[in-house]
Amino acid sequence: MSSLLKSESPIILGLWPIAGVTTVGVTPHESRDTIRTAIDAGITLFDTAFSYGYDGESDRLIGEFLRTDRDRLRLIGKVGQRWTSDRKRVVDATPQTIARDTEQSLRRIGIASFDLLMLHAPDPQVPLEISAAAIAKLRQRGDCRAVGICNADARQRRAFAEIAGCDAIQCPLNLMQRESLIETIPDAERGGSEVHVYWTLMKGLLAGKITPDHRFAPGDSRPGYAVYQGQPRQRAHAVIEQLQRLGQECGQSVAQLAIGWTLAQPGVTAALVGAHRPEQIRETAAARQIDPDLARRIDNIVARVEQST
Repeated sequence: MSSLLKSESPIILGLWPIAGVTTVGVTPHESRDTIRTAIDAGITLFDTAFSYGYDGESDRLIGEFLRTDRDRLRLIGKVGQRWTSDRKRVVDATPQTIARDTEQSLRRIGIASFDLLMLHAPDPQVPLEISAAAIAKLRQRGDCRAVGICNADARQRRAFAEIAGCDAIQCPLNLMQRESLIETIPDAERGGSEVHVYWTLMKGLLAGKITPDHRFAPGDSRPGYAVYQGQPRQRAHAVIEQLQRLGQECGQSVAQLAIGWTLAQPGVTAALVGAHRPEQIRETAAARQIDPDLARRIDNIVARVEQST
């Protein structure tokens, strides 16, 4: 990674799963064990958000570790999304909300500032320049060291950068969903922004553990995503089957190959991965950028599957 966040690992642990909103069976004990395992595996960069949990569950859990190891551990925070009283997540990037939620998030965690503070998403009801100015003001007063934006297209990133600067972006990318490689990531690279990609395992499907006939537990949100339905899911399982054989050949799991592929893409700085059990992060923390030849072999696998279905 670049020097911005001073992480020794290209893997960022995303804390959305341990918030317990859409992940079934999350317990505080396992969540703490997952974070502890990530640290033991060399991960020093973590990703939280004001809306990760109905009452800041993600903030509070990671705070237990940051307060005692702040010199080594780094934290990304995100504001601009929150929960209503009836538990509906809404975008709210007004300056007042951005400032208030940043302050509350820092109190929950128990630290003085974020290493990187990001606008969680552009608010269609608020001019982006106004939200960017609110983020810039928070950096000026010391609530964060660096700033960025998530879920934004290239034009929005540039508009944000003109007002606040843009040290990093977050965008989706995996070997089955590559749209961000067309414009978003090249634009960020030209603008000097780090690129942290999420959905690297396509909501867990590319971890290689979910079979075609898998039955999801009640309350699991994943069946509602398009990638878990119809032809997209059939294609994914066909790719996974071939990745399993490739992984046996090169000594990597399907998840490690999928993450390694994203890290091999031009402009990508780090991969965000989620986990709520120790064994999950232990596997993905070992992923590293794969070499160009292996990346091409994966590209060929995906291309053949897409042409045949």
